[in-house]
Amino acid sequence: MTRAPYAVREVAVVVLVQAVALMVLAPYYGPHRDELYFVAAGDHPAWGYPDQPAFTPMLARLADLVAPSNLVVLRLPSVLAVAAVVLLSVQLARLLGAARAGQVLTAVTVGFSAMVPGFGHLLSTATFDLLAWTAILVVVAQALVDDRPRLWLLAGVLAGVGLNNKHAVVFCLLGILVGVALVRETRPVLRTPWPWLGGLLALAMWVPNLVWQGRHDWPVLDLSADIADEYGGLGGRLGLVLQALVMFSPVISAVWILGIVRLVRRPDWGQVRPLALAFLVVLAVFLVTGGKGYYLAGLIPPLIAAGATDLAERWSTRAVTVAGAVLVASAAVAYPAVVPVVPASTFANSVWSDMNDVQLDTIGWPDYTDQVRAVVGGLSPEERRTAVIFTGNYGEAGAISWYDVGLPVYSGHNGYRFWGPPADDALPVVLVLQGPPDGFDGCELKDRLRNDDDTDNEEVGAGIWVCDGPRGSWSESWAGLAHYDA
Repeated sequence: MTRAPYAVREVAVVVLVQAVALMVLAPYYGPHRDELYFVAAGDHPAWGYPDQPAFTPMLARLADLVAPSNLVVLRLPSVLAVAAVVLLSVQLARLLGAARAGQVLTAVTVGFSAMVPGFGHLLSTATFDLLAWTAILVVVAQALVDDRPRLWLLAGVLAGVGLNNKHAVVFCLLGILVGVALVRETRPVLRTPWPWLGGLLALAMWVPNLVWQGRHDWPVLDLSADIADEYGGLGGRLGLVLQALVMFSPVISAVWILGIVRLVRRPDWGQVRPLALAFLVVLAVFLVTGGKGYYLAGLIPPLIAAGATDLAERWSTRAVTVAGAVLVASAAVAYPAVVPVVPASTFANSVWSDMNDVQLDTIGWPDYTDQVRAVVGGLSPEERRTAVIFTGNYGEAGAISWYDVGLPVYSGHNGYRFWGPPADDALPVVLVLQGPPDGFDGCELKDRLRNDDDTDNEEVGAGIWVCDGPRGSWSESWAGLAHYDA
């Protein structure tokens, strides 16, 4: 298979434009609830947490040590991660024989899609999951195309890192295994030790997190069941497929679907055919078990590379240029849904917030924490010496720490359950909670959360109460206050 030189200058321009844009946008609108949680988790180092392993909280901890409560520094790893996704996608296009036009079309389509900049804007497990899956697939493809079996060990290391970010990498490995086994040209590699040694490397790197999960009664299973309940049923499965089709852009979906078709049908791409089968296998698994469409995101950049390579081989340079412009334009329509390119109040009251409500959870935190700070300021000096804050979810707790309201904060939500309870004499309690203050005595409602951007997100309307304390002592009531929710 002919391999053209890497289109360094053109791809570098794409990556640079993407990175500069993301760095400029990084301070807006504010931290996401999950980012706030990751910073808090990083302050409590462990091999795992109920909802994810340690990798992303570790990055959040490092960023917060370098520049406390600084969004630009916190989000820099994500900017670098999506840049790497673009570079890896172009490398796969090269493996498939893409010349300069195919490589540039791949870079532009992946880099300026709707999903990839959206992942690059936030520090999230999904961002590094996208990178891990794409990296594993590209390294496996290189091992198969170039007959370099030792690259399976690199794929195993990448999988081990990925598993310490998100457990769903298991499904990527399953898809690769089934894909390689089903393709005649690649099946013989499974009779060599290299793929299995790579798998053992990944497992060895994952063991500490598995031990943590086992010692804490496998909370990941409870959270997975919660997600399956929410996204199960016919509606959830149709939603998974729809999200997969639109998340890069509906027009870009035509490119990666073409990539699947051509990987399956082109005889000269037989060594890379397992990538297409891996997508189909993982899609089938998520349709059966229940999941979200973005779980498939890491499988799609290599498929875009295949589709772009095939188009560039058959179309003129002018046609490829027009196609790239159309593909970028189709994604740009959705940019306000995934990155803060319009004012927060405009986004909150637009169709873009219906397309993607994730950004709603980045709006309003300074307003909410100012309200909590005002209630804390209303306590007497004696009360403030022993008072604590308790919140209903990890976003509220993380924001109160990020914006430093001035009192210790606790919550029973997910990982926070392991960072409490407070001392039994930690009273009174400033309680931030949606719904009535069940489980607490002597509560007086002081305020309700609201924001200046007219954004209706999960926090709006939560009460800020001052309570005498939990019903019974903190140590007695903690088990009833703790909960797992996705």
